Amino acid sequence: MSLINEDFILQNEYAKTLFHKYAKDMPIFDFHCHLEAKEIYENKNFDSITQVWLGGDHYKWRVMRACGISEEYITGDKSDKEKFDKWAYVVPKLLGNPLYHWTALELNNFFGIKEELNPETADEIYKKTNKLLQTEEFKPRSLIERSNVKAVCTTNDPVDDLKYHKLLKEEDFKVIIKPAFRPDKALNIEKEDFKDYMKELEDASGLEIKSFKDIKSALEKRIDYFEENGCSASDHALKYFPYIKKGEEEIDEIIRKAINGEEITKVEEEAYKTALLTFLAKEYKKRDWAMEIHVAAIRDNSKALFKKLGPDVGNDAVNDELGAENLANLMSDFESCDGLPKMLLFSLNENDYYPLATIGGSFNRENETGLSNIQIGTSWWFADHLDGMQKQMTMFAQTGVFANFVGMLTDSRSFLSYPRHEYFRRILCNFIGEKVEKGQYPWKEEYLGQMVKDISFNNAEKYIRID
Repeated sequence: MSLINEDFILQNEYAKTLFHKYAKDMPIFDFHCHLEAKEIYENKNFDSITQVWLGGDHYKWRVMRACGISEEYITGDKSDKEKFDKWAYVVPKLLGNPLYHWTALELNNFFGIKEELNPETADEIYKKTNKLLQTEEFKPRSLIERSNVKAVCTTNDPVDDLKYHKLLKEEDFKVIIKPAFRPDKALNIEKEDFKDYMKELEDASGLEIKSFKDIKSALEKRIDYFEENGCSASDHALKYFPYIKKGEEEIDEIIRKAINGEEITKVEEEAYKTALLTFLAKEYKKRDWAMEIHVAAIRDNSKALFKKLGPDVGNDAVNDELGAENLANLMSDFESCDGLPKMLLFSLNENDYYPLATIGGSFNRENETGLSNIQIGTSWWFADHLDGMQKQMTMFAQTGVFANFVGMLTDSRSFLSYPRHEYFRRILCNFIGEKVEKGQYPWKEEYLGQMVKDISFNNAEKYIRID
Protein backbone atom coordinates (compact mmCIF):
# COMPACT_ATOMS: atom_id res chain seq x y z
CA MET A 1 0.00 0.00 0.00
CA SER A 2 1.34 3.43 -0.99
CA LEU A 3 2.10 5.84 1.85
CA ILE A 4 1.25 8.87 -0.29
CA ASN A 5 -2.42 9.16 -1.15
CA GLU A 6 -4.68 12.16 -1.65
CA ASP A 7 -5.54 12.34 2.05
CA PHE A 8 -2.04 11.81 3.45
CA ILE A 9 -1.86 13.54 6.92
CA LEU A 10 -5.43 14.89 6.58
CA GLN A 11 -7.31 13.36 9.52
CA ASN A 12 -10.84 14.76 9.12
CA GLU A 13 -13.23 16.09 6.49
CA TYR A 14 -12.55 19.72 7.37
CA ALA A 15 -8.84 19.25 6.72
CA LYS A 16 -9.51 17.40 3.47
CA THR A 17 -11.78 20.17 2.18
CA LEU A 18 -9.28 22.89 3.11
CA PHE A 19 -6.38 21.13 1.43
CA HIS A 20 -8.01 19.89 -1.78
CA LYS A 21 -10.20 22.92 -2.41
CA TYR A 22 -8.00 25.77 -1.19
CA ALA A 23 -4.34 24.87 -0.50
CA LYS A 24 -3.37 22.28 -3.07
CA ASP A 25 -3.22 24.46 -6.18
CA MET A 26 -1.83 27.65 -4.66
CA PRO A 27 1.46 28.79 -6.19
CA ILE A 28 4.72 28.72 -4.23
CA PHE A 29 6.93 31.60 -3.17
CA ASP A 30 10.11 30.00 -1.86
CA PHE A 31 11.49 33.09 -0.14
CA HIS A 32 14.46 31.42 1.53
CA CYS A 33 16.47 28.66 -0.13
CA HIS A 34 20.00 27.82 -1.20
CA LEU A 35 19.49 27.14 -4.90
CA GLU A 36 22.07 28.71 -7.18
CA ALA A 37 20.97 31.16 -9.89
CA LYS A 38 23.82 29.82 -12.02
CA GLU A 39 22.35 26.30 -12.01
CA ILE A 40 18.92 27.66 -12.90
CA TYR A 41 20.37 29.71 -15.75
CA GLU A 42 22.55 26.91 -17.17
CA ASN A 43 19.58 24.52 -16.89
CA LYS A 44 21.55 21.30 -17.30
CA ASN A 45 20.20 17.80 -16.81
CA PHE A 46 21.41 15.98 -13.71
CA ASP A 47 23.66 12.97 -14.14
CA SER A 48 21.69 10.80 -11.71
CA ILE A 49 19.17 10.79 -8.88
CA THR A 50 22.16 10.48 -6.53
CA GLN A 51 23.43 13.87 -7.70
CA VAL A 52 20.03 15.46 -7.04
CA TRP A 53 19.37 13.74 -3.72
CA LEU A 54 22.73 13.22 -2.03
CA GLY A 55 24.88 15.96 -3.53
CA GLY A 56 25.15 18.56 -0.76
CA ASP A 57 22.21 17.22 1.28
CA HIS A 58 23.57 17.19 4.83
CA TYR A 59 20.17 16.07 6.18
CA LYS A 60 20.69 12.73 4.44
CA TRP A 61 24.38 12.57 5.27
CA ARG A 62 23.65 12.76 9.00
CA VAL A 63 21.24 9.83 9.02
CA MET A 64 23.53 7.76 6.81
CA ARG A 65 26.34 8.25 9.31
CA ALA A 66 23.89 7.35 12.09
CA CYS A 67 23.46 3.98 10.36
CA GLY A 68 27.19 3.33 10.44
CA ILE A 69 27.76 3.92 6.73
CA SER A 70 31.31 4.69 5.70
CA GLU A 71 32.03 8.26 4.56
CA GLU A 72 33.19 7.00 1.17
CA TYR A 73 29.52 6.17 0.42
CA ILE A 74 28.33 9.58 1.66
CA THR A 75 30.72 12.30 0.53
CA GLY A 76 33.49 10.07 -0.80
CA ASP A 77 34.40 8.64 -4.19
CA LYS A 78 32.11 5.62 -4.41
CA SER A 79 29.93 5.46 -7.51
CA ASP A 80 26.53 7.13 -7.72
CA LYS A 81 24.83 3.73 -7.73
CA GLU A 82 26.70 2.55 -4.64
CA LYS A 83 25.78 5.74 -2.79
CA PHE A 84 22.15 5.43 -3.86
CA ASP A 85 22.00 1.83 -2.63
CA LYS A 86 23.23 2.95 0.80
CA TRP A 87 20.54 5.63 0.91
CA ALA A 88 17.92 3.03 -0.07
CA TYR A 89 19.14 0.88 2.85
CA VAL A 90 18.61 3.81 5.27
CA VAL A 91 15.17 5.03 4.14
CA PRO A 92 12.98 2.26 5.70
CA LYS A 93 14.66 2.89 9.05
CA LEU A 94 13.47 6.53 9.18
CA LEU A 95 10.18 6.13 11.02
CA GLY A 96 9.19 9.58 12.35
CA ASN A 97 11.89 11.39 10.37
CA PRO A 98 10.67 13.93 7.76
CA LEU A 99 13.19 12.50 5.29
CA TYR A 100 10.97 9.43 5.00
CA HIS A 101 7.96 11.56 4.05
CA TRP A 102 9.97 13.88 1.78
CA THR A 103 11.48 10.93 -0.07
CA ALA A 104 8.06 9.40 -0.66
CA LEU A 105 6.55 12.73 -1.77
CA GLU A 106 9.39 13.48 -4.19
CA LEU A 107 9.23 10.02 -5.77
CA ASN A 108 5.46 10.29 -6.10
CA ASN A 109 5.13 13.89 -7.26
CA PHE A 110 7.99 14.07 -9.73
CA PHE A 111 8.48 10.49 -10.90
CA GLY A 112 5.09 8.86 -10.34
CA ILE A 113 6.72 6.21 -8.14
CA LYS A 114 4.51 5.04 -5.29
CA GLU A 115 6.68 2.20 -3.96
CA GLU A 116 8.83 2.69 -0.88
CA LEU A 117 12.51 3.15 -1.60
CA ASN A 118 14.30 0.20 0.02
CA PRO A 119 16.99 -2.32 -0.95
CA GLU A 120 14.44 -4.43 -2.88
CA THR A 121 13.14 -1.53 -5.01
CA ALA A 122 16.41 0.41 -5.33
CA ASP A 123 17.52 -0.96 -8.72
CA GLU A 124 14.20 -0.30 -10.44
CA ILE A 125 13.81 3.17 -8.91
CA TYR A 126 17.39 4.10 -9.79
CA LYS A 127 16.89 3.14 -13.43
CA LYS A 128 13.51 4.85 -13.78
CA THR A 129 14.49 8.10 -12.12
CA ASN A 130 17.79 8.35 -14.01
CA LYS A 131 16.02 7.83 -17.33
CA LEU A 132 13.51 10.58 -16.57
CA LEU A 133 16.23 12.93 -15.33
CA GLN A 134 17.73 13.01 -18.83
CA THR A 135 14.55 14.52 -20.34
CA GLU A 136 13.55 18.16 -20.81
CA GLU A 137 10.88 17.87 -18.11
CA PHE A 138 13.55 17.21 -15.48
CA LYS A 139 15.87 20.10 -16.13
CA PRO A 140 16.06 22.62 -13.25
CA ARG A 141 13.74 25.20 -14.81
CA SER A 142 11.14 22.59 -15.70
CA LEU A 143 11.23 21.16 -12.17
CA ILE A 144 10.63 24.63 -10.74
CA GLU A 145 7.79 25.44 -13.16
CA ARG A 146 6.15 22.03 -12.74
CA SER A 147 6.09 22.67 -8.98
CA ASN A 148 3.92 25.78 -9.52
CA VAL A 149 6.61 28.10 -8.20
CA LYS A 150 6.00 31.80 -8.86
CA ALA A 151 9.19 33.17 -7.31
CA VAL A 152 12.38 32.09 -5.53
CA CYS A 153 14.78 34.06 -3.33
CA THR A 154 18.31 32.72 -3.54
CA THR A 155 20.85 33.50 -0.79
CA ASN A 156 23.68 35.79 -1.89
CA ASP A 157 26.71 37.43 -0.33
CA PRO A 158 26.98 41.23 -0.65
CA VAL A 159 29.99 40.88 -2.99
CA ASP A 160 28.04 38.67 -5.44
CA ASP A 161 27.85 40.28 -8.89
CA LEU A 162 24.39 38.72 -9.43
CA LYS A 163 25.44 37.91 -12.99
CA TYR A 164 23.07 34.97 -13.34
CA HIS A 165 20.11 36.81 -11.86
CA LYS A 166 20.60 39.43 -14.58
CA LEU A 167 20.91 36.81 -17.28
CA LEU A 168 17.77 35.04 -16.09
CA LYS A 169 15.80 38.28 -16.43
CA GLU A 170 16.67 38.26 -20.11
CA GLU A 171 15.42 34.69 -20.55
CA ASP A 172 11.90 33.55 -21.31
CA PHE A 173 11.52 32.03 -17.85
CA LYS A 174 8.24 32.67 -16.08
CA VAL A 175 9.54 32.20 -12.54
CA ILE A 176 11.03 35.25 -10.83
CA ILE A 177 14.49 34.54 -9.37
CA LYS A 178 15.35 37.17 -6.76
CA PRO A 179 18.53 37.58 -4.72
CA ALA A 180 18.42 37.83 -0.92
CA PHE A 181 21.16 39.79 0.86
CA ARG A 182 23.19 37.75 3.38
CA PRO A 183 26.00 39.79 4.97
CA ASP A 184 27.22 37.17 7.46
CA LYS A 185 30.86 37.53 6.40
CA ALA A 186 30.71 41.25 7.04
CA LEU A 187 29.19 40.63 10.48
CA ASN A 188 31.50 37.82 11.59
CA ILE A 189 34.41 39.98 12.69
CA GLU A 190 35.68 37.17 14.94
CA LYS A 191 36.40 34.90 11.97
CA GLU A 192 39.91 34.47 10.60
CA ASP A 193 38.78 35.35 7.08
CA PHE A 194 37.23 38.72 8.07
CA LYS A 195 40.33 40.64 6.96
CA ASP A 196 40.31 38.96 3.54
CA TYR A 197 36.58 39.51 3.22
CA MET A 198 37.02 43.26 3.77
CA LYS A 199 39.27 43.27 0.69
CA GLU A 200 36.55 41.51 -1.31
CA LEU A 201 34.03 44.09 -0.11
CA GLU A 202 36.42 46.87 -1.12
CA ASP A 203 36.67 45.41 -4.63
CA ALA A 204 32.91 44.95 -4.97
CA SER A 205 32.04 48.43 -3.68
CA GLY A 206 35.00 50.36 -5.08
CA LEU A 207 35.59 51.88 -1.65
CA GLU A 208 38.59 51.65 0.67
CA ILE A 209 37.72 50.19 4.08
CA LYS A 210 39.52 51.38 7.18
CA SER A 211 36.70 52.35 9.55
CA PHE A 212 33.13 51.55 10.54
CA LYS A 213 31.92 54.42 8.37
CA ASP A 214 33.69 52.79 5.41
CA ILE A 215 32.06 49.40 6.07
CA LYS A 216 28.64 51.03 6.28
CA SER A 217 29.22 52.94 3.05
CA ALA A 218 30.42 49.82 1.24
CA LEU A 219 27.46 47.73 2.42
CA GLU A 220 25.02 50.52 1.59
CA LYS A 221 26.38 50.60 -1.93
CA ARG A 222 25.92 46.83 -2.24
CA ILE A 223 22.41 47.05 -0.75
CA ASP A 224 21.54 49.58 -3.46
CA TYR A 225 22.95 47.20 -6.07
CA PHE A 226 20.85 44.33 -4.75
CA GLU A 227 17.80 46.59 -4.68
CA GLU A 228 18.35 47.42 -8.35
CA ASN A 229 18.36 43.69 -9.06
CA GLY A 230 15.06 42.91 -7.37
CA CYS A 231 16.10 42.12 -3.79
CA SER A 232 13.45 42.55 -1.11
CA ALA A 233 14.80 40.38 1.73
CA SER A 234 17.95 39.93 3.78
CA ASP A 235 19.10 36.97 5.85
CA HIS A 236 21.40 36.68 8.85
CA ALA A 237 22.72 33.64 10.70
CA LEU A 238 23.50 34.42 14.34
CA LYS A 239 24.54 31.98 17.05
CA TYR A 240 22.55 34.13 19.49
CA PHE A 241 21.45 37.77 19.68
CA PRO A 242 24.27 40.14 20.70
CA TYR A 243 23.78 43.46 22.45
CA ILE A 244 26.68 45.59 23.65
CA LYS A 245 26.73 49.28 22.81
CA LYS A 246 29.92 51.24 22.16
CA GLY A 247 30.68 54.53 20.42
CA GLU A 248 31.83 54.72 16.81
CA GLU A 249 35.43 55.50 17.77
CA GLU A 250 35.53 52.31 19.85
CA ILE A 251 33.99 50.35 16.94
CA ASP A 252 36.68 51.80 14.64
CA GLU A 253 39.38 50.50 16.96
CA ILE A 254 37.79 47.03 16.98
CA ILE A 255 37.74 47.03 13.18
CA ARG A 256 41.36 48.19 13.03
CA LYS A 257 42.40 45.25 15.21
CA ALA A 258 40.45 42.76 13.11
CA ILE A 259 41.82 44.07 9.79
CA ASN A 260 45.35 43.88 11.21
CA GLY A 261 44.80 40.26 12.19
CA GLU A 262 44.78 40.94 15.94
CA GLU A 263 42.56 38.90 18.23
CA ILE A 264 39.41 40.61 19.41
CA THR A 265 37.50 39.91 22.61
CA LYS A 266 33.96 38.57 22.92
CA VAL A 267 32.78 41.98 24.11
CA GLU A 268 34.35 43.65 21.08
CA GLU A 269 32.79 41.10 18.75
CA GLU A 270 29.32 41.67 20.17
CA ALA A 271 29.72 45.45 20.18
CA TYR A 272 30.61 45.44 16.49
CA LYS A 273 27.73 43.13 15.59
CA THR A 274 25.27 45.23 17.60
CA ALA A 275 26.33 48.38 15.76
CA LEU A 276 26.29 46.79 12.32
CA LEU A 277 22.92 45.07 12.79
CA THR A 278 21.43 48.40 13.87
CA PHE A 279 22.77 50.06 10.73
CA LEU A 280 21.56 47.25 8.47
CA ALA A 281 18.08 47.27 9.98
CA LYS A 282 17.79 50.98 9.19
CA GLU A 283 18.84 50.39 5.57
CA TYR A 284 16.36 47.54 5.17
CA LYS A 285 13.59 49.71 6.61
CA LYS A 286 14.31 52.42 4.02
CA ARG A 287 13.82 49.92 1.21
CA ASP A 288 10.92 47.95 2.71
CA TRP A 289 12.98 44.76 2.85
CA ALA A 290 12.19 41.90 5.21
CA MET A 291 14.97 41.11 7.68
CA GLU A 292 15.25 37.38 8.35
CA ILE A 293 17.35 36.25 11.31
CA HIS A 294 18.18 32.60 11.98
CA VAL A 295 19.52 31.75 15.44
CA ALA A 296 20.41 28.81 17.68
CA ALA A 297 22.70 26.73 15.50
CA ILE A 298 26.01 25.42 16.84
CA ARG A 299 28.05 24.79 13.73
CA ASP A 300 30.98 22.52 12.85
CA ASN A 301 30.95 20.57 16.10
CA SER A 302 33.26 17.74 15.12
CA LYS A 303 36.58 19.43 14.44
CA ALA A 304 37.84 16.27 12.75
CA LEU A 305 34.89 16.21 10.33
CA PHE A 306 35.19 19.95 9.70
CA LYS A 307 38.90 19.58 8.95
CA LYS A 308 38.15 16.76 6.52
CA LEU A 309 35.06 18.12 4.74
CA GLY A 310 34.54 21.76 5.72
CA PRO A 311 31.24 23.45 6.72
CA ASP A 312 27.63 22.46 5.90
CA VAL A 313 28.20 18.71 5.91
CA GLY A 314 25.80 17.61 8.66
CA ASN A 315 28.06 18.64 11.53
CA ASP A 316 25.75 21.16 13.21
CA ALA A 317 23.38 21.07 16.19
CA VAL A 318 20.77 22.99 18.17
CA ASN A 319 21.96 25.69 20.57
CA ASP A 320 20.32 26.62 23.89
CA GLU A 321 21.55 30.22 24.03
CA LEU A 322 19.15 32.86 22.64
CA GLY A 323 19.83 36.21 24.28
CA ALA A 324 16.14 37.12 24.60
CA GLU A 325 16.73 40.38 26.46
CA ASN A 326 19.41 41.29 23.95
CA LEU A 327 16.88 40.85 21.15
CA ALA A 328 14.40 43.12 22.93
CA ASN A 329 17.08 45.78 23.33
CA LEU A 330 18.22 45.42 19.71
CA MET A 331 14.70 45.83 18.38
CA SER A 332 14.11 48.82 20.64
CA ASP A 333 17.26 50.42 19.22
CA PHE A 334 16.15 49.61 15.67
CA GLU A 335 12.85 51.32 16.43
CA SER A 336 14.50 54.38 17.99
CA CYS A 337 16.68 54.79 14.92
CA ASP A 338 13.61 54.60 12.67
CA GLY A 339 15.01 51.33 11.44
CA LEU A 340 12.58 48.63 12.59
CA PRO A 341 11.98 46.69 9.38
CA LYS A 342 9.67 43.77 8.85
CA MET A 343 11.38 40.92 10.69
CA LEU A 344 11.14 37.14 10.50
CA LEU A 345 12.73 35.45 13.52
CA PHE A 346 13.71 31.79 13.15
CA SER A 347 15.12 29.54 15.85
CA LEU A 348 16.32 25.95 15.72
CA ASN A 349 15.32 25.54 19.35
CA GLU A 350 11.57 25.24 20.01
CA ASN A 351 12.18 26.51 23.56
CA ASP A 352 12.87 29.91 21.97
CA TYR A 353 9.46 30.23 20.33
CA TYR A 354 7.70 31.97 23.21
CA PRO A 355 10.45 34.55 23.85
CA LEU A 356 10.71 35.30 20.12
CA ALA A 357 6.95 35.54 19.64
CA THR A 358 6.27 37.70 22.68
CA ILE A 359 9.24 40.01 22.15
CA GLY A 360 8.36 40.37 18.47
CA GLY A 361 4.73 41.00 19.37
CA SER A 362 5.80 44.01 21.43
CA PHE A 363 6.93 45.77 18.26
CA ASN A 364 4.09 45.21 15.81
CA ARG A 365 2.90 48.52 14.36
CA GLU A 366 0.64 49.86 11.63
CA ASN A 367 1.85 48.85 8.17
CA GLU A 368 0.60 48.73 4.61
CA THR A 369 0.41 44.95 4.36
CA GLY A 370 -2.08 44.51 7.19
CA LEU A 371 0.10 41.63 8.42
CA SER A 372 2.11 41.31 11.63
CA ASN A 373 5.35 43.04 10.67
CA ILE A 374 7.33 41.03 13.27
CA GLN A 375 6.83 37.29 12.96
CA ILE A 376 8.18 33.94 14.03
CA GLY A 377 9.40 32.07 10.97
CA THR A 378 8.22 28.57 10.21
CA SER A 379 9.90 25.59 11.85
CA TRP A 380 13.35 25.27 10.35
CA TRP A 381 16.12 22.73 9.74
CA PHE A 382 16.05 20.26 12.65
CA ALA A 383 12.45 21.29 13.42
CA ASP A 384 10.77 21.13 9.98
CA HIS A 385 9.11 17.78 10.69
CA LEU A 386 5.44 17.08 11.36
CA ASP A 387 5.58 17.57 15.15
CA GLY A 388 7.85 20.59 14.82
CA MET A 389 5.49 22.32 12.42
CA GLN A 390 2.50 21.59 14.63
CA LYS A 391 4.31 23.01 17.68
CA GLN A 392 5.31 26.14 15.80
CA MET A 393 1.74 26.64 14.52
CA THR A 394 0.32 26.11 18.01
CA MET A 395 2.68 28.70 19.48
CA PHE A 396 2.05 31.15 16.63
CA ALA A 397 -1.72 30.84 17.05
CA GLN A 398 -1.57 31.16 20.83
CA THR A 399 0.62 34.26 20.92
CA GLY A 400 -0.24 36.10 17.71
CA VAL A 401 -2.54 36.32 14.69
CA PHE A 402 -2.44 32.97 12.91
CA ALA A 403 -4.09 34.27 9.74
CA ASN A 404 -1.09 36.60 9.23
CA PHE A 405 1.52 33.77 9.16
CA VAL A 406 3.79 34.00 6.08
CA GLY A 407 4.16 30.24 5.84
CA MET A 408 6.68 27.81 4.43
CA LEU A 409 10.10 27.90 2.77
CA THR A 410 12.35 25.05 1.69
CA ASP A 411 15.78 26.23 3.00
CA SER A 412 17.04 23.67 0.50
CA ARG A 413 19.71 23.18 -2.15
CA SER A 414 17.61 20.65 -4.07
CA PHE A 415 15.37 21.25 -7.09
CA LEU A 416 13.24 18.35 -5.88
CA SER A 417 12.44 19.91 -2.50
CA TYR A 418 9.19 21.67 -3.43
CA PRO A 419 6.95 18.89 -2.07
CA ARG A 420 7.96 20.27 1.34
CA HIS A 421 5.45 23.05 0.64
CA GLU A 422 2.76 20.42 0.08
CA TYR A 423 3.85 18.72 3.29
CA PHE A 424 3.50 22.01 5.17
CA ARG A 425 0.10 22.72 3.63
CA ARG A 426 -1.24 19.30 4.59
CA ILE A 427 -0.08 19.85 8.17
CA LEU A 428 -1.56 23.37 8.10
CA CYS A 429 -4.96 22.18 6.90
CA ASN A 430 -4.98 19.34 9.41
CA PHE A 431 -4.06 21.78 12.21
CA ILE A 432 -7.01 24.02 11.35
CA GLY A 433 -9.31 21.03 10.73
CA GLU A 434 -8.59 19.66 14.20
CA LYS A 435 -9.47 23.02 15.79
CA VAL A 436 -12.84 22.89 14.05
CA GLU A 437 -13.45 19.22 14.87
CA LYS A 438 -12.75 19.85 18.56
CA GLY A 439 -15.21 22.74 18.62
CA GLN A 440 -12.48 25.34 19.19
CA TYR A 441 -13.38 27.31 16.05
CA PRO A 442 -16.54 27.31 13.89
CA TRP A 443 -16.64 25.74 10.43
CA LYS A 444 -16.61 28.83 8.23
CA GLU A 445 -15.41 27.21 5.03
CA GLU A 446 -14.95 30.27 2.86
CA TYR A 447 -13.19 32.25 5.59
CA LEU A 448 -10.90 29.38 6.61
CA GLY A 449 -10.26 28.55 2.97
CA GLN A 450 -9.04 32.11 2.40
CA MET A 451 -6.87 31.85 5.52
CA VAL A 452 -5.25 28.71 4.11
CA LYS A 453 -4.63 30.38 0.74
CA ASP A 454 -3.11 33.40 2.47
CA ILE A 455 -0.75 31.35 4.65
CA SER A 456 0.17 29.12 1.70
CA PHE A 457 1.16 31.99 -0.60
CA ASN A 458 -0.58 35.37 -0.41
CA ASN A 459 0.93 36.57 2.88
CA ALA A 460 4.49 35.82 1.77
CA GLU A 461 3.85 37.61 -1.53
CA LYS A 462 2.76 40.72 0.39
CA TYR A 463 5.46 40.48 3.05
CA ILE A 464 8.54 39.81 0.92
CA ARG A 465 7.25 41.46 -2.29
CA ILE A 466 7.67 39.32 -5.37
CA ASP A 467 7.73 42.09 -7.98
